[in-house]
Amino acid sequence: MNIDAIMRTAPVIPVIVIDDVDHAVPLAEALVAGGLRVLEVTLRTPAALPAIRAMKQVPGAIVGAGTVTGVPDLNKALAAGAEFIVSPGLTDKLGKAAVAAGVPFLPGIANAGDIMRGLELGLDRFKFFPAMAAGGLPALKALAAPFGQCRFCPTGGISLDNATEWLAFDPVLCVGGSWVSPKGAPDKAVIEALAREAVSLR
Repeated sequence: MNIDAIMRTAPVIPVIVIDDVDHAVPLAEALVAGGLRVLEVTLRTPAALPAIRAMKQVPGAIVGAGTVTGVPDLNKALAAGAEFIVSPGLTDKLGKAAVAAGVPFLPGIANAGDIMRGLELGLDRFKFFPAMAAGGLPALKALAAPFGQCRFCPTGGISLDNATEWLAFDPVLCVGGSWVSPKGAPDKAVIEALAREAVSLR
């Protein structure tokens, strides 16, 4: 799958922080059962890489790595089997390495310069981050206007309360959100219900 197909799989990509690898499979099973197949495991904890390996065993799950901040993170994520890569920002070195690896890549952008740097690397799918702190939907609308070929996944401050507003903007293919994957031991029934609710947003 390319990054466009991944972004179009569901309206919400869960942004997942795993502290205990034993939580990974039940969480993934509940999210997939609820219709959220694309799972972004952030590289913020020691359990993240083992969690990616474990979640990949869940039928239907498309498991990627988030919070990839440099080439060493990229290499570790790929070695763990990450099927896509999400970064909070974009550097030439990371962008070139991701493109060379042939992995679906969703780099973070917050301004026109970031987008132009991405376009020079052949990228036109971006994470708008941190979405609310960077000016919210008005800022993204202003940014998107000169870049009609680009599509976005806003992340950062997105919730059930405001996701629909973001998703109504045509250049937004999906949003990233942590509300569908609360931290701690997963309550599968609750998480599946949150996932179903998120799928119904579009």
